[in-house]
Amino acid sequence: MSDLPYLRAYPQTVRQQVSELLLANKLGEVLSRRYPEPRHQVQTDKSLYDYTLGLKRQFLKSSEPLSKVVFDPKLHIIHNALGTHSQVSRVQGGKLKSKNEIRICSQLKQLPLPLLKMLVVHELAHFKEKDHNKAFYQLCQYMEPEYHQLELDLRLFLTWQEHQAKQG
Repeated sequence: MSDLPYLRAYPQTVRQQVSELLLANKLGEVLSRRYPEPRHQVQTDKSLYDYTLGLKRQFLKSSEPLSKVVFDPKLHIIHNALGTHSQVSRVQGGKLKSKNEIRICSQLKQLPLPLLKMLVVHELAHFKEKDHNKAFYQLCQYMEPEYHQLELDLRLFLTWQEHQAKQG
């Protein structure tokens, strides 16, 4: 279990613990205990938009409006990203119009809601802070105080899913 692509940035001790859990077929149990809730209700583009808009209204009232929030089947977890954010600018008449869009990998619909929230918070934070810097992570933690733990848990969840797929 030396190759854990979602955990490369974590210390060797964390990767070793995860490898041991995978070898003992216990990582799924650990995650199930941590996130016992069954599948959440955010399953459509409309429900994802509404969910994201609620978080935006709560934490980023003064930021520019969201034009689109969708589950994107074209995003691939390994090759692209878990989610993307974009700001599309267009000239309409004499005015510059911009549209803010968030796309979440559609493969992640089955995530526990707290992990989906972490992804949405991450993408929302990019509308204020473009780079992954200290201010960006502070904003993420402001919107979701357990952000860093949820990010690790998301990586564990993806590692477990990949392990399950390889097991057949």
